[in-house]
Amino acid sequence: MPSAVTLESKHAPGPDHITAAGWRIVLLASLGGTLEFYDFVIFGVFARDIAAAVFPNESPIVSLMAAFATFAAGYLARPIGGIVLSHYGDRYGRRKVFLWSVFVMSAATLGMGLVPSYATWGVAASALMVALRLLQGFCLGGELPGALTYVVETAPRIAPLVCGVVFACVTVGVAAATAVSLSVRTWLDPALVPVYGWRIAFVIGGLGGVLSFVLRRSLEESPEFERMRGLASRQPFRELLRTHTTHVLVGCAVLAGTGCFNGLFFSHLPAYLSGVLQYDPRQAVFSQTVGVIASALGILFTGWLGDRIPPRLLLRTGVTLLLVFSYPFYLALESHSVNLTVLLVLAGLAAGFTNGSFAVLLTDLFPTRIRFTGVALVFNVSFTIFSGTAPLVATTLIRETGQPASPAFLMVGSAVLALLGSLWVDRYGGNVLKVPS
Repeated sequence: MPSAVTLESKHAPGPDHITAAGWRIVLLASLGGTLEFYDFVIFGVFARDIAAAVFPNESPIVSLMAAFATFAAGYLARPIGGIVLSHYGDRYGRRKVFLWSVFVMSAATLGMGLVPSYATWGVAASALMVALRLLQGFCLGGELPGALTYVVETAPRIAPLVCGVVFACVTVGVAAATAVSLSVRTWLDPALVPVYGWRIAFVIGGLGGVLSFVLRRSLEESPEFERMRGLASRQPFRELLRTHTTHVLVGCAVLAGTGCFNGLFFSHLPAYLSGVLQYDPRQAVFSQTVGVIASALGILFTGWLGDRIPPRLLLRTGVTLLLVFSYPFYLALESHSVNLTVLLVLAGLAAGFTNGSFAVLLTDLFPTRIRFTGVALVFNVSFTIFSGTAPLVATTLIRETGQPASPAFLMVGSAVLALLGSLWVDRYGGNVLKVPS
């Protein structure tokens, strides 16, 4: 069996570790997820500028809602893309899906940076932006689920840690996005930022994806899939729904807190801070960048703890913190009573418990033969419902209630659902975390 790394199989004796070459594989697998969240945040950071350029309207709030609706539309394509791509991943292998999904996704991202303005193309510009966002969403449907599936099959004995590494790298993509935004606002003439800033950011993301494609060509198939290739499911999606429907529902509930937090913190927050609460845009971006870095460190720490403490307990800790402190957090933002950077660092650290534990719990719900399909379905459905629509729902809540702190109610409801879902993961899991000796 060819492999670029030396790994302990789940039945092999020896210490729980992964080689340096193995870490290289894990990091390469994480690159697509890094790009995914980079694009995710760029759209939110420049939402007002994209709205003005491609979805203009006499009412700024309606224009912003149109931009967020386009953002959400990409998520509608993700479950479809996840089903299609994971079908090939479970039947023929993870590697090819890895390569071509990131390539097409990068092309779509690059295209979004080159879309003509509404003033130039009219409605055709808006339609093209939506079409590219749908194509991007389709490919993203198999990207991060594929990375999570790949790494737990590459290093099953330290699955919590490698899943934490994947999502920490993903979160670094958020930091990269906010850093690019801060750089653009610093070095570009302020009058040119709304015109060219978001375009530069999308082009950088597209080129980064091309680099990811080139580097990933050295990846080989996951060892666990190679061992059971002859037993691969011919109809993984059908088998999943027939044998693991409850597991899918439990997984969707578990991801509610993570999905909602990421939609609010990574995408909605930049436009919310500057457009609704009147924070200085550069200060908002800087504070968010620091908060994201704190969250990435929290995720790594949680992944390390997950090899010592049951990940379900870490998840419960995280969603409980989000449940209790969401409303005070938004009130503090609204009143400007607490330093913005301190607030966002605390939020990032609290969410680190949730973002650092959900991934391994999700992969643990499904056996190898349908794991990619199960992870993709749960991840994409959950993030479509709880993350993709969060900016739009939060903006609508603010408009309808007149309360700037109203997005907290969305976070509280999602945290309650995640807490309930966590009560069932031990009963329906055991495919990764309970490794036989």
